[in-house]
Amino acid sequence: MTSTATRRINADLLNDPFFIGFDNLFNKVSKPTIQTNYPPYNIIKTKENWYELQLAIAGFKIEDLDIEFKDGVLTIKGNKSDTTHEYIHKGISTRSFERSFTLVNTIVVRAADLTDGILTIQLENIIPDEKKAHKIMIGTGTVPAAPTFLKG
Repeated sequence: MTSTATRRINADLLNDPFFIGFDNLFNKVSKPTIQTNYPPYNIIKTKENWYELQLAIAGFKIEDLDIEFKDGVLTIKGNKSDTTHEYIHKGISTRSFERSFTLVNTIVVRAADLTDGILTIQLENIIPDEKKAHKIMIGTGTVPAAPTFLKG
């Protein structure tokens, strides 16, 4: 009888926006939290090892935003209280939000900018030389002998 191995995924991982994709830059999952789809975001690879995280946050000003990168977690908070207007219809959402992204330790947050309602955060993946792919040369020599404590 043939046995097939089944690999199971923790269902909580499916709620993490970076579990699938983004070039394997995310290697850990934050503790389960309730994630909404607000604000919507894009992740763009702009060049080798450089990425852009874009959040659509129409109506927010720089002073309404707080961005923090601590212990591998990038957290973006928006707090907007607009009590100066009496709306007849309000179709543009400017509700407060908090969005967190868990990044691997090789990611460096380089810059942030707010233009035309899009918050753009520049990310760089700095891979140390010892972690980069490299060629293994095949030699003509012999394989080294096992240490004596391994010999039976």
